[in-house]
Amino acid sequence: MIIYTDIVSGDEVLADTYKIQEDPESKLLWTCDCRKYLKKKNEDFELEGANPSAEGGDEDAGGEGEAVMVHDIEDQFRLNWLKTEEGMKPSKDAFKGHLKTYMKKVLARLTETGASKETIDEFKAGAPAAVKKILANYDNYDVLMGQSMDGDAMYVLSCQSSSGCN
Repeated sequence: MIIYTDIVSGDEVLADTYKIQEDPESKLLWTCDCRKYLKKKNEDFELEGANPSAEGGDEDAGGEGEAVMVHDIEDQFRLNWLKTEEGMKPSKDAFKGHLKTYMKKVLARLTETGASKETIDEFKAGAPAAVKKILANYDNYDVLMGQSMDGDAMYVLSCQSSSGCN
């Protein structure tokens, strides 16, 4: 299995277990289908024989049968929602500024790591189309951050529109 990480933060954000499609225009954006499912609250991995009460767990676990809807990608990679209703989702202008900064960091990282001239040129050529596509559909996206909550890192965008985010 291949795990894809953000080049800036190192956060795991995707795996080849998902059907990944490359955006033909920018060749930088990837889309994948994820699914929602009902997850019991506090239903995280637990070692057999572990005693959660001895480790301070289960005190705030919530009642029996409590459940919440989650996306598989969110759960698998421990992504954090930046919810609009909580004032966490960046405005479109703030996100545009983030994208500009992020693209510069990626370019610098590609150079630092000795990426080929061809890879760097492809990135430079595709970045404007990627930014244009993201900003054109920004209102249709939910925004998630990686596990580190690094504000300089890549944000994961989830399309919330039934008509798609083309």
